[in-house]
Amino acid sequence: MPGKARPGAAAGAPHVSRSGSSAAAVAGPLLRPGAGSALSRPRRATVPAAVPAAAAAAAAAAAMEEQKENRPQPARDEAAAAPAACPPGRQHCRISDQETNDKTSAASSNDFSDPIYKEIAITNGYINRMTREELRSKLAEFKLETRGVKDVLKKRLKNYYKKQKLMQKEHISGDSCYDYICVVDFEATCEEGNPPEFVHEIIEFPVVLVNTRTLEIDIVDKADIFPQVLQNVIEWMRQRELGTKYSYCMLTDGSWDMSKFLNIQCRISRIKYPSFAKKWINIRKSYGNFYKVPRKQTKLAIMLENLGMNYDGRPHSGLDDSKNIARIAIRMLQDGCDLRVNERIHGGQLMTVSSSVPLEGAPAPQMPRYRN
Repeated sequence: MPGKARPGAAAGAPHVSRSGSSAAAVAGPLLRPGAGSALSRPRRATVPAAVPAAAAAAAAAAAMEEQKENRPQPARDEAAAAPAACPPGRQHCRISDQETNDKTSAASSNDFSDPIYKEIAITNGYINRMTREELRSKLAEFKLETRGVKDVLKKRLKNYYKKQKLMQKEHISGDSCYDYICVVDFEATCEEGNPPEFVHEIIEFPVVLVNTRTLEIDIVDKADIFPQVLQNVIEWMRQRELGTKYSYCMLTDGSWDMSKFLNIQCRISRIKYPSFAKKWINIRKSYGNFYKVPRKQTKLAIMLENLGMNYDGRPHSGLDDSKNIARIAIRMLQDGCDLRVNERIHGGQLMTVSSSVPLEGAPAPQMPRYRN
């Protein structure tokens, strides 16, 4: 979830976790908040036991989530929005287009500028009239994922067919916009009611790295004070040549992780905001735009449910949330979504990045300087 604030202490002793199957990501360090910070408050370094205040703590976390969900969309935009072409997929089996060709010959020749797009539009009409079982049957025929609600299945099949037709015409590569996507989901301190003046401090800093070509992830997890954790994450990213040999970008579940939590924590730790985190993919926006669903259907649990997946792990754990967000990103890539930067922070203000803006990856990560 997008930088959910949650009460309690930081994670305890260092721990490293690696996926065992077709997964290879960095889950960045969990941290002990406040160590060495003039604005921090002492906290226990153990997971708190259940106490009578647990209900109030849960209410505070829920209130924070509600605030994030109801946050108004930023009014500023870099350019007028324009649709971006999705990269073709990796599958290579062909869909039968006998019916499509018959209908194409009967359509007016000036309906579209290219017959390929005429075929795609007619096929989309057929797909829109298919039942859920027909959609699942056709997806299974092409060895595609059959889980998800009906709208997701329709989008999956439409994108598959579109990619096959465009690949036949143009032989376009099936690469994603970036070589890697770094999924971040901070956990921060909160207070009941979450008053605007409350200073949130990051207590978990997980980073899950997704290889957009192999769809593998690699996870690392440990605890320390924030500046040291940030240094560890940056060093890990350098070792993997992100921003130098390989293109990459950050991805979050909402706007708060970067525009609020990281921004506040950098001020608390008296370090400048890291340049590599100034632009990111807000997966809630990408999901809503791609699957054409309202904002209320872009919460983490609902996105998973609509894609036919269950939450894996412990809710409100930064690391588990990050891994589940990565699962959603992988499914969207498989469905043909062109995940690209759609938000940025400039002068401390959140801004929208239009899809018409030229694509560029994040810069090579460097440890920011300390503030005077």
